[in-house]
Amino acid sequence: MKKLLVTGSSGLIGSEVVDYFCRLGWKVHGVDNNMRADFFGPGGDTRWNQRRLASMHATFQHHELDIRDRAGVAALLGQLKPDLLVHTAAQPSHDLAASRPFDDFDVNAVGTLNLLEASRLHVPKVVFAHMSTNKVYGDRPNGIRLKELPTRWDYDDPAYAGGIAEDFSIDQSKHSLFGASKVAGDILVQEYGRYFGMHTCCLRGGCLTGPNHSGVELHGFLSYLVKCNVEGRLYKIFGYKGKQVRDNIHSLDVARFIHAFSENPRCGEVYNIGGGRANSVSILEAFDRIAALSGKKMQYEYVDQNRAGDHICYISDLTKMKQHYPGWDITKSIDDVFSEIYQAQKSGAKS
Repeated sequence: MKKLLVTGSSGLIGSEVVDYFCRLGWKVHGVDNNMRADFFGPGGDTRWNQRRLASMHATFQHHELDIRDRAGVAALLGQLKPDLLVHTAAQPSHDLAASRPFDDFDVNAVGTLNLLEASRLHVPKVVFAHMSTNKVYGDRPNGIRLKELPTRWDYDDPAYAGGIAEDFSIDQSKHSLFGASKVAGDILVQEYGRYFGMHTCCLRGGCLTGPNHSGVELHGFLSYLVKCNVEGRLYKIFGYKGKQVRDNIHSLDVARFIHAFSENPRCGEVYNIGGGRANSVSILEAFDRIAALSGKKMQYEYVDQNRAGDHICYISDLTKMKQHYPGWDITKSIDDVFSEIYQAQKSGAKS
């Protein structure tokens, strides 16, 4: 039986990966200490997801471990020797990083290094898939010429008609401290692949989403937006007229790509993993979509100040992913994404 270790196993992507590989017959070990609740309070608590996975899968085993615990990480890797390691644990918020910079860097950069070095020493043939972020590009995407449309911003440069590709520069731009810590982790993952010949990849996610996301105001765009609509909460738009665009990829399609990479791994690769243009949506467009599903008008206020380092328009170019893994493609449309998140919020599944 193949063995998988997932960090951040109670989070959105981690739990999807657990579920996906358990269904394939793998023995899956999850590492999570519910630090999201420490970062974001009760709304970010993921224990409900841990309990859900434990009740669903007999081949899943939870490990209460902080990835900053270097000795603990090394001991676990030495004991388990997994075939695949999927690293999704992170501090994911721009705003929180500014107020807790050491926690942010220790989780995102040092925690990643702990996992990489433990893997190199104890199981160097492991396939290591790292959930990075499109925030490694900093605010450089905002330098692309844009055009303003009635409900969204869009690229006004034909070179970016298909979105942003992996050769886009990550240098000399404002990242936020979160973006900087994720750059450090991203480069380390690449270097362990290129320098040591390990099978590693960085998945630079756009908006990763799905029904099992514990979305909060500081992180979890669609999940939090839908929650606000369902519960009648006030949603705050931060700048750019609410026309800022994100491409959204369902967590299942992320898990499917990780599976494809694990079957034909490469060394030190980078992929921009997002929903592409077909799954892109602005905040204003998202308001209309959820209102059509729920029958409730979105309650919101506009704050005429964008978040530092925020992208005005970000769409992932999926060309490289499809070229390297032609059997993979997006299977969950933007309609599927909204419908599933809405049904999960409506049913109160997170308990």
